[in-house]
Amino acid sequence: MVIKQLFVFFCFLALFLSSCDSYTESNDLETNNIINEEDYYEFKGVSLKEYAIPATIMLPDETANIGASTVVEVLHKEGDFLWDILVGPNFSLHIEDFGDRINMVENKRQELEVETLFRVEYLLDEKDLIIYKKTLIVKGSTKASPKVGVEHKSFHVYGQKISRGITYELRSQDSGSSLEIIKLMAKSIKSFKTVE
Repeated sequence: MVIKQLFVFFCFLALFLSSCDSYTESNDLETNNIINEEDYYEFKGVSLKEYAIPATIMLPDETANIGASTVVEVLHKEGDFLWDILVGPNFSLHIEDFGDRINMVENKRQELEVETLFRVEYLLDEKDLIIYKKTLIVKGSTKASPKVGVEHKSFHVYGQKISRGITYELRSQDSGSSLEIIKLMAKSIKSFKTVE
């Protein structure tokens, strides 16, 4: 009797553990859960007017728990068309002025379609905003041990916003970031609003 009860217990335990193992980040990436647009309680509004962008943007504040100090730093050279917004050591949002070009996100999708070194998976795919995961495509000897190599994946966000007829590209750094940071960046991009 005890053996039967132990067997049932271990079956339930194995089932529970396997269901925990099968939980992946994709379960957490339902489109409606990627970005909750109404939920900006861990953000603060920042005006970009003093940096020659007629807009405001919501950026993570000290309650967002992104790794360190959340002092906002905007790197921009006078007369330049590039900006980098840094919030702590992990949040680095790049902004670039592309004038009257309006299909920046579509162009990025086309660029990703011909990617040969990485497999691209879209986690959020909207007209003016994409979040995607890049996973290195490993090619090598068929005789190599399956334990050789380390999976390389990174998460990225890419969006566009138009303010007073100027299209701004807003994106994560080229090397990507963690999914949590990318989600925060996507919320920041969505919050970008023109001001007078």
